[in-house]
This record gives sequence, structure tokens and C-alpha cells, in this order.
Amino acid sequence: MSKETWDLIRRIANERNISIEILEEAVQSALISASKKMVDPEMEVVRADIDPKTGDYRVFARKMVVDHVENYALEISLPEARLYDVKARIGEPIEIDVTPTDFGRIAAQNAKQVITQRIREAEREMVFERYSNRIGELVSGTVQQYERGNVIVDIGYAEALLPFNEQSRGERYHYGDRIRAVILDVNQSSRDAQVILSRKTPDLVRKLFEQEVSEVRDGTVVIRGIAREPGKRSKIAVMSTNLDVDPVGACVGMKGSRVQMVVQELKGERIDIIPFSQDKAKFVMNSLKPAEVESVELDSAGKRATLVVKDDQLSLAIGKGGLNAKLASELTGVQVDIVSVSELEASERETRAMLASLPGVDHETVETLMSAGVFSYDDIVEYGLEGLTETAGLQPEMRLTRISRPG
Repeated sequence: MSKETWDLIRRIANERNISIEILEEAVQSALISASKKMVDPEMEVVRADIDPKTGDYRVFARKMVVDHVENYALEISLPEARLYDVKARIGEPIEIDVTPTDFGRIAAQNAKQVITQRIREAEREMVFERYSNRIGELVSGTVQQYERGNVIVDIGYAEALLPFNEQSRGERYHYGDRIRAVILDVNQSSRDAQVILSRKTPDLVRKLFEQEVSEVRDGTVVIRGIAREPGKRSKIAVMSTNLDVDPVGACVGMKGSRVQMVVQELKGERIDIIPFSQDKAKFVMNSLKPAEVESVELDSAGKRATLVVKDDQLSLAIGKGGLNAKLASELTGVQVDIVSVSELEASERETRAMLASLPGVDHETVETLMSAGVFSYDDIVEYGLEGLTETAGLQPEMRLTRISRPG
């Protein structure tokens, strides 16, 4: 093996970020494997030495020193052994040079195959070791290829895959584009190790804010939750561990500089930054921003809320295709029902009229029933006669005739 070939192996190791020792071992294995094809099949070839300065190599086999040689492939006489090692003794093994003549061409061909295979294995192991413990981290890379909807991204020590189903809606990628994404998984197979990226995960929003907002990085501002419709809108709930720090202001930045950096990376995706509150009603009200909420009413289980907004705020509160309401529900974990003031007033008028039409129910009783949460015939049935008697103060002897659904 020439010095030039050995220099090439070193250059490959450097370019591929592979330890030179790994390729040295591969070359040695290749030389041993190739030599076994040219010597006695029984011979125990155990070692190959390479001079990195000259590229010269030698192959060695182990033989046992004996008085009388019966198997020349495995044994050697003492006089012959002492030609290799003057300290050789009977009953002890010795390594002798068995480098075949005209070994160069076969050795080079075998070395090429083994080195190619070992490079693949080393790269696979290196990628898996480097990235398998970084799942969930944000990485930067350069778009290398775009084919069949999938994007190949150079992230430094590996070419990662950004699958079509992990891309944000509406984004387009071109060769040389710089992008940031979250490591979703690292898959290892017998052929390679594949780093899988995502730009759809809500964690991308979280990591971008960690990168752009120092208060998030140091824990002063805590992100309590994220609801996201990739490519369209995200809502992020934040709170401060320091009373002197406004969590929303910290994330927005001076003149919106911080949040705009995140929006720019997300290709224009809208971001609502919501102050988190332990008061669920207040949190639900905040979650509907940018719409202004007049009032909120939670059910007893805290799983459903009715929010009242002014008429001119209704479309903003619901959002295009119901997106604003949907994200508010995801962020808070509360099913959100939105009504306008005029809708509420109309509903209350209908309810009063319905209750007032019942025999024996006067205006005062209507107000009492509505205050108790009775707004429909189904509510009347749910309360039961005893409940209504107690709540509305109806006389027991009148209860059977007063509350009944019209025929």
C-alpha cells in the first residue's frame, strides 16, 4: 500500500469526521482477510502491521514452536523460529512474517471494500451516538435536496430528513436555504442512522422562544403551554417567576423585536402570547385574545365555558374557520362556547318568554329560575319538581300543575 494511498485514507477520515484509528483497524482487517486467501487455509493469520509513513505493510501468522514439525501451517521448528526471535522456546507460540508475494493488488482491492463498509458503519454509529440523546433539541441546517415532498438538510455531522408530514403548511424550501427544526427521532438500521426533523411540533415554537428570549432560557419566564396550527397560528401561555418581570412583555420584546424573530422563522405564522393564570376563568378569558371578552362562565366541572363578546368582536373571537376558539380550547383544556351580546340578549328574551308562559309563573319567579340556571324545558326536567319548589319558592300544592311542558 503506497504512501499516497495511506494519505488518502487519512484525508477521508478527516473529511468524514471518522477516527483514523477506526480506518487503520479496517485496513488491518482487510490485509488479514486478503492474505488468508493466498496462504495455507489452516494458517492462523493474526496480525497486520502498517507503516503510516511509508505505507509498507506486513502480515503475521502465529505458529507453535515444536521439536518435530507435523503441520507446517501451524507449527515451526526451534532453529527456524530463532531466525525470527532468538528467545523462542519449544512449547511457546511465535509470530512470523507470512506476507504473500504479489500481494499488493489483491490487498488493495480487499482493503477498498472493507474500508468502504467500515466508513458506512462508522458514520452510522457516529450519527446515532451524536444525535440520539438530542431528541427534542433545536438544530440549524442547510437545505441540500428537495424530492417527492421530503427535504434533506445538512445539520453539520449528518444529513437529516424533514419528511413532508413534519413540514409546516405552506412552507417552500430551496437549495441553500437556512432553516431551524426540532430533532423528532433518530432511526437506526443496518444500513444507516437517520435523523428525523420536524417543523410542525409545538416544541419548535418553545425552542425558538428559548433561543430568542433570555428570560425564558434562564427560567425567569416559564412557558406553561402551547397550542399550534402549523403555518397559521400559535398560542403560547407564559408566566413569570419574578414579580418584577412581565412575561408577555419579555416575550414580545422592544417594539415586538423578539416575537418578530420567531414569526420570521415560522414564515409569518401568527403568535398570540397569553398570560397564564391559576384562575381558570381568567385564563380562558385571556386565551381568546386578541378578542376582548365581556364575561366568562365555567361549568361546575371546569371543563366547559361560555364566553360573551361584543358583536363586533365575535368573528375575531371565533377566528377564521373557528381556529382562534379551537386553539384557545387546546391551550386551556376547556371546551369554549362563544356568543355575542346580542345573541345572549335574544336568548334571554326567548327564555323569559318560555318561562313566563308556564302556568302560575310570574316575573319574579322567572328571574329566580334563570338565576338558578333554568333556561329550558330540559333544565326544568333536570331540576325536578322538588328542586324547583326549593329554588323558586313554589308552593308544594301548585308544583304539579305549574311546571309542565305545553302539549
